[in-house]
Amino acid sequence: MNAFVAKAPTGLSLALRFALRELRGGFKGFYIFIACIALGVAAIAGVTSISRGLTEGISAEGQSILGGDISFSIVHRETGEDESAWLQTLGDVSSVATMRAMARRPETGDQALVEMKAVDGAYPLYGEMALEGGGTLTDALSQKDGLWGAVADLSLLARLGLEPGDTLAIGRATVRISDVIANEPDKLAGGMELGPRLMISQSAIPETGLIQPGSLVRWRYRVKLPGTASEEAVKGVIAEAEETFPDAGWRVRSRANAAPGLQRNINRFAQFLTLVGLTALVVGGVGVANAIRAFLDTKREVIASFKCLGATGGFAFQVYLIQMLCLAAIGIGIGLLVGAILPFAAGAALSGVLPVDLAAAIYPQELGLGLLYGILTALAFALWPLGRAHDVPPTALFRDMVSGKARSLPRKRYLVATAITVLALAGIAILLAYDKRIALIYIGASASAFVLLVLVARLIMAIAKRLPTVRSTELRLAIANIHRPGALTPSVVLSLGLGLSLLVALALIDGNLRRELTATIAQEAPSFFFVDIQSHERDAFETLLSNETDNANLRSVPMLRGRLTSLKGVPTSEIEAPPNVAWILRGDRGITYEAEQPENAELTSGDWWPADYSGKPLVSFEDEAARELGLTIGDEITVNVLGRDITAEIANTRKVEWRSLAINFVLVFSPNTFAGAPHAHLMTLGWDENVSADQELDILRSVSSTFPTVTAVRVKDAIAQVNDLVAQLAWAIRGASSITLIASILVLAGALAAGNRSRIYDAVILKTLGATRGRLILAYALEYAILGIVTAVFALVAGGIAAWFVITQVMGGSFVMLPVTAMTAALIALVLTVGFGLIGTWKVLGEKPAPVLRNL
Repeated sequence: MNAFVAKAPTGLSLALRFALRELRGGFKGFYIFIACIALGVAAIAGVTSISRGLTEGISAEGQSILGGDISFSIVHRETGEDESAWLQTLGDVSSVATMRAMARRPETGDQALVEMKAVDGAYPLYGEMALEGGGTLTDALSQKDGLWGAVADLSLLARLGLEPGDTLAIGRATVRISDVIANEPDKLAGGMELGPRLMISQSAIPETGLIQPGSLVRWRYRVKLPGTASEEAVKGVIAEAEETFPDAGWRVRSRANAAPGLQRNINRFAQFLTLVGLTALVVGGVGVANAIRAFLDTKREVIASFKCLGATGGFAFQVYLIQMLCLAAIGIGIGLLVGAILPFAAGAALSGVLPVDLAAAIYPQELGLGLLYGILTALAFALWPLGRAHDVPPTALFRDMVSGKARSLPRKRYLVATAITVLALAGIAILLAYDKRIALIYIGASASAFVLLVLVARLIMAIAKRLPTVRSTELRLAIANIHRPGALTPSVVLSLGLGLSLLVALALIDGNLRRELTATIAQEAPSFFFVDIQSHERDAFETLLSNETDNANLRSVPMLRGRLTSLKGVPTSEIEAPPNVAWILRGDRGITYEAEQPENAELTSGDWWPADYSGKPLVSFEDEAARELGLTIGDEITVNVLGRDITAEIANTRKVEWRSLAINFVLVFSPNTFAGAPHAHLMTLGWDENVSADQELDILRSVSSTFPTVTAVRVKDAIAQVNDLVAQLAWAIRGASSITLIASILVLAGALAAGNRSRIYDAVILKTLGATRGRLILAYALEYAILGIVTAVFALVAGGIAAWFVITQVMGGSFVMLPVTAMTAALIALVLTVGFGLIGTWKVLGEKPAPVLRNL
């Protein structure tokens, strides 16, 4: 007969049944839990999906962005006959020349720095070049009535007050603005731009006189391979180019790497936002722990019943772990849904703003990453409070709020499981980071802040406990609430401290960057950079500036462009350089030569060469870069200049003050290194005192009219452009980082709500003993104000230290504490703690005494 009796479930299956039965009662008390998990997961899944969408968008438009299947880029010179002939064998070829120049309006004398682009008849090989007037580019750039045509960005026309049909002077030539650029398919391939685009025909270049021996011009040769070329075919062509022309000095890029600078920026920004999302998850983890502790407090009778009926501590742990995982799954599901929608929403909202079309789609790998982060975070913060209930007998559970045993550690297995989960969470974040060093610093700082906040909370409680008795009843009650068993102090300090510290750090970094740009750098930097001064013009140019200015500082150096090809005999393509100096090995760099040690060069090792040195080529290397790249005195480096490899020995290293924006180079060679090589000169103009903008503009007009082929860069304009970019990034970062503050607010609200149960008993007893509602509100307001002020002070210290580290150690700048930021942080902390505290307190004070007293 026993064969017909269903076997009773045991173990995990029984725990699952009990867990699901309890969940039928609803999710009361777990809404904050679910919201915290959903917010963090949505941030991580959304950010990584958007980043993937941008990456896919770049890949999909790789040919249009690059301008071909393969691009060969050279500075200073055009390709030779052999190189040109070889390129023609590959397929269709289009050449483009880019350089900076001064555009002048002859009628008014107004002028602007432009990014000039000279194209041939085959441009563009891929994509569509669209004009506002709807005509063709060939017709717009053709010569009519003795004037070459040009097309420009709308911003150039607005800046100079031009309309289509007006004329513009470029170098020694005059061109007519035929139309306005509506779409330039390969605009992203050019990198950072300091001015609006002006496009002319290559046939018009000779008339401008802008390209002379040594002029800073970049030639790009785009190749469209026949048919549908595979990636293997593209790689084969690149390998053949390196083998056939090893000394060409050109930089080769394929359609798979069309916009490396943009891709790096996307990766960096995505990494930062992912770490911010992870911080939001960690802050939300505090809410998870608070919710579980509050939930277990309400389930003490249930756990006691389980144990009285023979259940083990492990069974109770399984029941509530399953419930926690079910609730976490709901939060994760909501977060993944939002994260999956975000790319579509971002693509629609930012259409026309983003530099490339966002390829909106559902990306399982990125959503899986959000899922993994969500599960690990939930476990990391749930295992500890769940584990504490394992060995607690029913009687101790009833006394948990007043017993010292409530602070005992859980079993070793739960401690180990928590540690493994936390390490896995940190390890995955570091392993998947674009810049592992920054990720390690960020996670280390977050972990340190978390530990310090726990210690600060305990220190506050210890100090409050030892304070002498004060006469004010309300203040005495507030101090007692801070240190009593079950106090809200740890939850409030933890939840608010992490988010506020992050916002303080970001605000201080933003403020210091702006100060550096608008004050320090602007004061130390020269007023003008003059580029492409030909050797035969240099003396006359310097004479003009001397006559036009009084007490001005002039400095002139030779200017070439070269690309490092090897360090100590190792090709740079095989060197994995640290992120902070990797830019030195990418592309070409400005280089110069000096007979005597420059005044602003402070040698850190080695000696400067004699003024009449004529031996083996020597080079002076920037000190920090040399150390990061493992270079010392006597090591050899090879640089490609004008298609020729030149090997030089490091004679010394020197300290460079990049912040001054003065003439500085990573590489300074001995004069004999480039004997006979054609080159132009770079000159700076500055004053020790401030001069008016009108005086600067007068000098600019005089220079451009007398030397039309010289390019002038006004430093204030460049700083203003960078400042605008920093401002846009700052707002974007603040908006993204507000996710952490939202998580903090959610956790704070949850912590205060969880403490309302005990506050009800306190309020009822105190009201029974004669306390008025006003005095109780004052007592609670004082308690929350004290916690808010202490948390704000910690956020200022922790955020200040983090900002100081980033500004001084990572960015190499100077740091000052900004008082407005401090006051804002304190105000936010006070408003949140006192505001949410009093909202909850008002509900507590509204409870009627009789029902509560009957249940005591």
